[in-house]
Amino acid sequence: MAQRSHDPDVLRDQVREGYTQIVTNAPDAGRADEAARRIGYSDEQLEQVPEGANLGVGCGNPTAIDTLKPGETVLDLGSGAGMDAFLAARQVGPTGHVIGVDMTDAMLEKARNNAKQVELDDRVEFRKGQIEDLPVEDASVDAIISNCVINLSPEKHRVYAEAYRVLKPGGRIMVSDIVLERALPEKVIESIDAYIGCVSGANLRADYLQTIADAGFDDVRIEREASFLGSIDFDDPQIRTAMEGMDISLDEAKGFADAVTSLHIYARK
Repeated sequence: MAQRSHDPDVLRDQVREGYTQIVTNAPDAGRADEAARRIGYSDEQLEQVPEGANLGVGCGNPTAIDTLKPGETVLDLGSGAGMDAFLAARQVGPTGHVIGVDMTDAMLEKARNNAKQVELDDRVEFRKGQIEDLPVEDASVDAIISNCVINLSPEKHRVYAEAYRVLKPGGRIMVSDIVLERALPEKVIESIDAYIGCVSGANLRADYLQTIADAGFDDVRIEREASFLGSIDFDDPQIRTAMEGMDISLDEAKGFADAVTSLHIYARK
């Protein structure tokens, strides 16, 4: 079983390598679309993004995108192949702007190519950077979105401090992320496969919400929640491979499924 590092920089390298492999070995479009439908994407939304933008790695309903307004500047933390950034770009319109930040070169290359395919490269840009140290100016964005990414950071307090810094006064964050309801088995916590799979890097619910409040945000609230592993297709070959890497049986995985929750969180600066 490959183990995660507890050094933040080394762990980021492990995550970067893991997500490079996800781009390289992307699921077929049908399987990725089915995974997206399970967490709330509509067929209409899936039709609005280029093939290859959906890698099937989200964890929440992207209804926050529907609240974006024309002309707004939006920041997508961990933008991946660009799926949510493209949906956001259609909401903010030609007078708006979307910035995607990702630390993985393969993801950035994929996203930039996708932007050209759908002719949105005039209002969407993808910047290389870490979400703990955003390449974004102070008080320059109206809204921040993120889908199943912040749990991957070993320094979540820095992520939310940076989010607070770059938001305009009155700006908002609307993120889908993973939290834990109780501690996980040690072999899951130490597994890099479980970390890359958005499970073992998650914080306990109360600790996660406190991190947001400590960064200075007001009106922190949970708008929606669901079982994360309850939406997983355990017959998916990638899921089975990950379970084998963690030395976890199907029964064991189902046994702690209720400990892992997907939250849609809103907060305001």
